[in-house]
Amino acid sequence: MSLREENEEGRDLKKPFLHAGSWYRMSNNVRQSSLFGSTQAIRDSSISVFLCVFIVALGPIQFGFTAGYTSPTQSAIISDLGLSVSEFSFFGSLSNVGAMVGAIASGQIAEYIGRKGSLMIASIPNIIGWLVISFAKDTSFLYMGRLLEGFGVGIISYTVPVYIAEIAPQNLRGALVSVNQLSVAIGTMLAYLLGIFVEWRILAVLGILPCALLTLALFFIPESPRWLAKIGLTDEFETSLQVLRGFDVDISVEVNEIKRSLASTNKSTTIRFAELKQRRYRLPLMIGIGLLILQQLSGINGVFFYSSTIFQNAGITSSDIATFGVGIVQVLATCVTLWLVDKAGRRILLIVSSAGMAFSLLVVAISFYMKDYVSENSPLQGTFSILSLVGVVAMVIAFSAGMGAIPWIIMSEILPINIKGLAGSVATLASWLFSWLVTLTANLLLGWNSGGTFTIYAVVCIFTVVFVSIWVPETKGKTLEEIQLFFK
Repeated sequence: MSLREENEEGRDLKKPFLHAGSWYRMSNNVRQSSLFGSTQAIRDSSISVFLCVFIVALGPIQFGFTAGYTSPTQSAIISDLGLSVSEFSFFGSLSNVGAMVGAIASGQIAEYIGRKGSLMIASIPNIIGWLVISFAKDTSFLYMGRLLEGFGVGIISYTVPVYIAEIAPQNLRGALVSVNQLSVAIGTMLAYLLGIFVEWRILAVLGILPCALLTLALFFIPESPRWLAKIGLTDEFETSLQVLRGFDVDISVEVNEIKRSLASTNKSTTIRFAELKQRRYRLPLMIGIGLLILQQLSGINGVFFYSSTIFQNAGITSSDIATFGVGIVQVLATCVTLWLVDKAGRRILLIVSSAGMAFSLLVVAISFYMKDYVSENSPLQGTFSILSLVGVVAMVIAFSAGMGAIPWIIMSEILPINIKGLAGSVATLASWLFSWLVTLTANLLLGWNSGGTFTIYAVVCIFTVVFVSIWVPETKGKTLEEIQLFFK
């Protein structure tokens, strides 16, 4: 093939990315269906994909349970073990410290032993961590257990969205990767709900269940076909892809696309940091890392970790019930995202979500500011309490509609497979580093000035709208190979 022919072919492959909708005209009939507008999409996608997603979603449920554990247990743990508020805040933040360590290792573990093997390794420290917390008699065991949990969660948070993105058909990829965030929301809600009825030690024992079930179920699902292809296991790669797509589906087009994409990249599992500095990787790295950092700086983990405290400060007496209500709202809002993400697109949902969060946070900030200017016996206190509750619920809805799931979707889509291990580790590490900073400081900032805290978070959300508008491309309906070709 001549150089001119190669260039012409390269331009043809970029067209589906640059011109929305043209990819529907490809010969593969799976690409002719919309997400829920036709039963053909479900018929053409093997039930194996949905089963795999359902199984690996147990990992994010563990993630959410860890995040939600501190909210209903704060008063009891402080009372039983004699902790100060700062000590409990440190305990809550340690899951993020452990997750940073897990994030550093996650990409390389997933590259060397596969996505399934990575999730199996992640389950072990999670199980041990919950057991240590359940038997804790002092802060040392409490802190150790939280660190172990965080390490496992750090691996899970990278591996699950990557695995789902690599096995999903492109017309369902956004919705299926969004299941990751839905599972986090379900795990958080379960922690809130069970925390109302059981004491904190028993709640820690219940936290073992998701990873225990995940470890057993992983033996019954296939490995990521793209990872198998990358390490040169061609027969296993095609077998895995055939199982995922169904034995009556012709996978030859998809097989050739994956092989062709890998042929143009360095398939080595050993990637150095210096290689990430190459110009062609700057934009996808900036987008992937930037979105995950902005997701955390919005203050969402501060809201989830200390929602009961926020509601108490707002004057709401049934804070645990209000917190559980927030968990339900998050689950329902994330379900809407599953439906919209492959219809409306990633980019518009991010902009709407960030703008909605900014407005909601300003409402909460104003309610706290106004509470300081009226007497405690004033009937306006109740009005401002309700306003703050409405603002927090609206923020959770806005977050779940885009900023909750989509940064992880985009990270799993735009990072080239040859650097995905190391680059994904860097992106996940950045996410957990800023999550730790927010979690560590949220309780202290709320004690300093609740209105000022939410104002800071609102400013970050406004900046996110600008960032997405300028830098983030639309990846809806594109194969992973088409996305990589665009960034080349």
